[in-house]
Amino acid sequence: MNSGGFYCLRCQLFRHGDRTPIVNFPTDLHKESEWPQGFGQLTKTGMQQLFELGQYMRKRYSSFLNSTYNRQEFYIQSTDYDRTIMSAQSYLSGLFPPTSSQIWNPELLWQPIPVHVFQKTTEQRLNFPLPNCPRFDELQHETQTSKEFQNRIQPYMDIHNYTLPVWATEDVINKMEKLAELSLMSLFGVYKTEEKSRLQGGVLVNIILNSIKQAVNSSKPRKMEVYSAHDTTVGALQIALNIFNGKLPPYAACQIFELYQESNGQYSIEMHYRNDTSKDPYLLTLPGCTSSCPLEKFAELVSPVITENWSKECGKKDKMKDIFIGFNVAVGLLSIFNLVLLYLLYHYGRCRLRNSYQDI
Repeated sequence: MNSGGFYCLRCQLFRHGDRTPIVNFPTDLHKESEWPQGFGQLTKTGMQQLFELGQYMRKRYSSFLNSTYNRQEFYIQSTDYDRTIMSAQSYLSGLFPPTSSQIWNPELLWQPIPVHVFQKTTEQRLNFPLPNCPRFDELQHETQTSKEFQNRIQPYMDIHNYTLPVWATEDVINKMEKLAELSLMSLFGVYKTEEKSRLQGGVLVNIILNSIKQAVNSSKPRKMEVYSAHDTTVGALQIALNIFNGKLPPYAACQIFELYQESNGQYSIEMHYRNDTSKDPYLLTLPGCTSSCPLEKFAELVSPVITENWSKECGKKDKMKDIFIGFNVAVGLLSIFNLVLLYLLYHYGRCRLRNSYQDI
């Protein structure tokens, strides 16, 4: 961490914790009813992962963040999914255990803290890919037919000959993991990455950058802003910043932005990525800058992925072209449907394998 300046603002974006499968495959004997809360829900393991993340952040920022919750200094927002809302709540229980006057029940060292949630129909911050963007749909079709994508998908075409059993082979699981990574990469990268980022991850880059600028210009800024979301959210953000490592963000993975004021009065930004609880977060460097990047330089370097008029850049074309594009997109989406299905089956297989050893 920066040793020459002092904290001004922390921004964090994390993926929710371990969850139950979202879907199962048709021949699976294990149905949704076998999971206590059904598909797509946070597990006890997931709750513990986020509780531990909150504890880690409490320790990391002990000299910066008040030990007691203060609504004027802290803000957390979640997508409108049970697993992300519950992840946010688990994180908060580790970050702000009540002390002194905030203890309202001596037998329960927990306190309610508001988690702000935007409805799925209006969410334009965290639920990626952002919908209602015809130009992004065009880019998705172009990606599926691009030479680079076809070259990347070719080694995995034979996976369709496998029948995925509960005890899937290591080779199948490895292939599915690679396909899941390719699915995420193709969604926001691989082809015309900068334009895709302007329509997707760059939107979140702009939100975070504006929060940082507001902290610089405010006499009493918030100390911390936190977002509870998904692997696609973390991936979209990292791809837009060109700091993506090519790996799926694991459960409870956390992208961190730290704003410092240097001794000369200037501001700088550091980025850290926590994707392994056994290690300190990795210090990331924005391409073209130093690890402790001056705020003005940071804003300049990310400007190519920030749009001034998102709706205009997403704008619809004439109706006949829309019909033509819609047909092509539908064809192209068949390929991405296969990737998404394999992605879900991969996670399902991992859940089933894991739960052969432990009961969630």
